[in-house]
Amino acid sequence: MNNLKGKHIVLGITGSIAAYKACYIIRGLVKRGAEVQTVITPAGREFITPVTLSTLSSNPVITEFFSSRDGSWHSHVDLGLWADAMLVAPATASTIGKMANGIADNMLVTTYLSAKEQVFVAPAMDLDMFRHPSTQRNLDTLRAAGDIIIEPAAGELASHLIGKGRMEEPDNIILRLEEYFAQKEGDMRGKTVLITVGPTHEKIDPVRFIGNYSTGKMGMALADECMSRGAKVILIAGPVTAAPRFTPAVREDVESAEQMYQATMKYIAEADIAIMTAAVADYRPEDPVTEKIKREKKESMMLELVQNKDIAAAVGRFKQTSEKPLVTVGFALETSDGFVNAQDKLARKNLDYIVMNSLQDAGAGFGTDTNKVTIFSATDEQTFPLKSKAEVAEDIINTIVEN
Repeated sequence: MNNLKGKHIVLGITGSIAAYKACYIIRGLVKRGAEVQTVITPAGREFITPVTLSTLSSNPVITEFFSSRDGSWHSHVDLGLWADAMLVAPATASTIGKMANGIADNMLVTTYLSAKEQVFVAPAMDLDMFRHPSTQRNLDTLRAAGDIIIEPAAGELASHLIGKGRMEEPDNIILRLEEYFAQKEGDMRGKTVLITVGPTHEKIDPVRFIGNYSTGKMGMALADECMSRGAKVILIAGPVTAAPRFTPAVREDVESAEQMYQATMKYIAEADIAIMTAAVADYRPEDPVTEKIKREKKESMMLELVQNKDIAAAVGRFKQTSEKPLVTVGFALETSDGFVNAQDKLARKNLDYIVMNSLQDAGAGFGTDTNKVTIFSATDEQTFPLKSKAEVAEDIINTIVEN
């Protein structure tokens, strides 16, 4: 879901070496269908030319209160009313101080003071300036006013210190705007969705396991689709390298089927929708050993396996006793008799929907960026052509929302 299409964004640019990154912000916003009106401070013009900005945004850049050509007045009030959101990026210590204290001596700050919708601020300065008490006090004032301060995420201590004051990357800034509009306008706002993703690894010994080829791409696409529509997502992830674009409300990383079962049952009572995309191992070694198994002279060895708990069935049983309505969605990857097996699984596990795909279809299954699915309910089935997993996720969530 594109949350920025048709949105009016005022982008304020100040006198920072990071001003060139505003070009990438404009390009990204326009690509997503937003209309961008740029306001630049006099100092900002020393770092980037208005011609560049107006070319990217297809709108004239506002730099002064009055036009130098004909003396016409630029109305900061009208601009503030036009905006669905205002973003100041980069925001220098000087401009942040002016915004916090109402010093309206340029077009950017007067527009900020007239803005009726959400304001985002992406600081850009050196570390000493950023951590100075006056700068921190001014940022706290903006937060108290309801502005959202966008900073790079904290990492390791060294990178965290280096990152302080550095302007967040353009793609991440745009992502924050997308998240904001999703929470404000999405058709799944107020809903909590629990999603299991990826494989499970069942230990044989400290260096070997039983697993499968699942990468978690389909589950991550579903997580992004739900979050882009305003849902709170609880993500329970097996061993995967794939990650969602948006940040889930809760992410719990697990390894084994038992750990995934425990995490699912821990959070299931919070969910309005449970989507179980994880390829959970059906069996595990009965007695995993604590030391690496050495190669012996004998040509074969026996590995005793026992069944893991059926997470989808457990969720189906929970739904029967829960006072809160719960929509349940399972997945079935088949190699033969897919339609029969999927419908059987739908009924047997008390699911509302089951999404079936087949390894017989080229481009479907584990590790691909595409999928071809059929969505079953108790009363209906719908088959979709081969699509990207992001598009498949949209089809699945559309089916749930529409019903």
